[in-house]
Amino acid sequence: MRFRHVASFLKGQAFGLAILACAAVAFAFPSAFKEWGGVKLLTLVVPAIQIIMFGMGTTLSPDDFLRVAKRPWAVATGVFLQFLVMPLVGYMLAKGFGFSGELAAGCVLVGSVAGGTASNVIAFLAKADVALSVTMTCCSTLLSPFVTPLAMKVLAGRFVAIDAASMMVEILKVVVVPIAAGALVHRLLKRQFDAHKTLCDRVLSVLSMTGICFTILALTAPSRDTFASAGLAIVVVAVVHNTIGYVSGYWLTRLVGRFAHMGEAEARTVAIEVGMQNGGMAGALSVSVLNSPVAALPANVFSIWMNFSGSVLANWWSRRRPKDMVK
Repeated sequence: MRFRHVASFLKGQAFGLAILACAAVAFAFPSAFKEWGGVKLLTLVVPAIQIIMFGMGTTLSPDDFLRVAKRPWAVATGVFLQFLVMPLVGYMLAKGFGFSGELAAGCVLVGSVAGGTASNVIAFLAKADVALSVTMTCCSTLLSPFVTPLAMKVLAGRFVAIDAASMMVEILKVVVVPIAAGALVHRLLKRQFDAHKTLCDRVLSVLSMTGICFTILALTAPSRDTFASAGLAIVVVAVVHNTIGYVSGYWLTRLVGRFAHMGEAEARTVAIEVGMQNGGMAGALSVSVLNSPVAALPANVFSIWMNFSGSVLANWWSRRRPKDMVK
């Protein structure tokens, strides 16, 4: 019985453990993940994120956007926390731990981006509201070209120079255009997607997880020395930032839900959406706009931790189905 419990636990944490393994390997053998065949892996981070975003786009339908009108309070709560509280928390943590320059800017950046693509998977495992999770991810992602540069200009601009216009263009190129392309492909090939939905979901899930693992390897290797010198502080910042996202998302939703008819399922969903930032987007922007692997370090550590903590949280919540789950 004990072996079965251990095996079940490990299965639930498979993705989180894979992320930890990638980070450990890149940290131990950084030279192996800086360049392959004369191509620097950092230059492939942006294409990897674009592929993930394209895959996300192929899963979208008009219903995902129409759902905003049906669940405005949940979406509004998530957006408020996503783009106001999380950037401010990133800024305060950077100041509190004495970070400066690119490292401090990276802390703000990871708090300023949209919700992570893995949040929908975690929401499913946690018996949260998957449809709401997808809607919230869509909304935060589509708002990010406008809100993320603004948050970075106001907060991260205190640490480094921020070109908000370039960041907006880059987010459109890296995130919005691939998602739109994926949604268009899904619309044109809807019958084929619907006929092979299970296969498509599995392929896209594997593709997304592979892309995330690749970005972890590519971003960890060049920033190994910085992590070695300030690693513990960065890990603590990531853990605190992630935890504040979960806790604020859950309890603010429960509070608002008293008069807006939101319950446990919505609270779990908002908690996951706010706590799980799009570390891949933050890493890509660090490389393509800030030109700094160091700035990508907070996002990288955050991604490693959030995927592990998200898996643990989902495993715990999965055993406690919300009684007020919306059908």
